[in-house]
Order: sequence, then structure tokens, then C-alpha cells
Amino acid sequence: MLSLLSEKRIRVLHIVEGTSVDGPGLRTSIYLAGCNHHCPGCHNPDSWNPRGGEERTLDELMQVIAYNEAPVTLSGGDPLQQPEGTRTLIHRIKQELGYNVWCYTGYTWERIEQDPALLDVVRELDVLVEGPFLMAERDISLRFRGSRNQRLIDVQATLSTGHLTLWQ
Repeated sequence: MLSLLSEKRIRVLHIVEGTSVDGPGLRTSIYLAGCNHHCPGCHNPDSWNPRGGEERTLDELMQVIAYNEAPVTLSGGDPLQQPEGTRTLIHRIKQELGYNVWCYTGYTWERIEQDPALLDVVRELDVLVEGPFLMAERDISLRFRGSRNQRLIDVQATLSTGHLTLWQ
């Protein structure tokens, strides 16, 4: 009989193995379905539909991640809009594989801090790329983000010090 953790499912649009655009080094990027931010100029508006893509078990995703032996980036859509599955996936990646995990979200850190459920999702992340994409702030020279308002937050340093710490 499968454990409860094994039975969890998450809606996945696409998995990109060996990408270097969603964080440092070669990574496995998993794009999740669903985003209600609807940022004008979004590079992936097909990801907005929460029923898009296909349901995958966390065990299936863990097999792909382990096979690639690479850090992981969760993007979308907005992974925080599938909070239970995203939280459990991050936990399993960290505990079972010990890989570095980044996550992209349209929520700001300040919004996440105000919502215990969202904060619980990001608690084990290494880096959170946060904030909505703003066309007026678009800057193609930035690393790992699309607009100047978005920040790369070192989650562990931020949580341990209580002061927002940017990833360098």
C-alpha cells in the first residue's frame, strides 16, 4: 500500500531537464499549472489554467529529479497556487536527495510572510524568486528574472536572521 506522501499529485505543465536559465548551473525545471496573477506580458500565459498539463504523482517527479542528479527549480504558473503538493515536493527533494531548490512565484515576500500557509510552503527553499512580472520594469539583462521589481531571496538566511536577505 502506498503512503499518503506517495499518493499526492500535482499538475505539471512541463519538465525541462538540464536547463541553465532557471537558476545557477544545470537544473531540472518543473513547470506547474495554475496562476491567478495574470501578469501582462507574462512569458507563459498558457500556464495560467489550473487544470492545464497533467496530474503527476510526487513519486513520478522524484524519479525524474533523482535520474537527473541536478538542482531543481519550480516554476509555472505559480507553484504556490498548488501549496500542499509543492510543499511536500520541496520537502521530499530536500530530505531524500539534498538538492538545492529554487521556486518562482508572483507573490511578494511580504505577502508570503503574512500567510502562514504560504510561508510553510517556502520554508525549506534555498532561493525564492518573488514578485509579479511588471512590463514597465522588464529588463533582459537581469539574471534569473524578468523585471527589476522581482527579488531573488535567500530563504534560509532570511528565516534565520529575520531580515530579508537577497541571494548573491
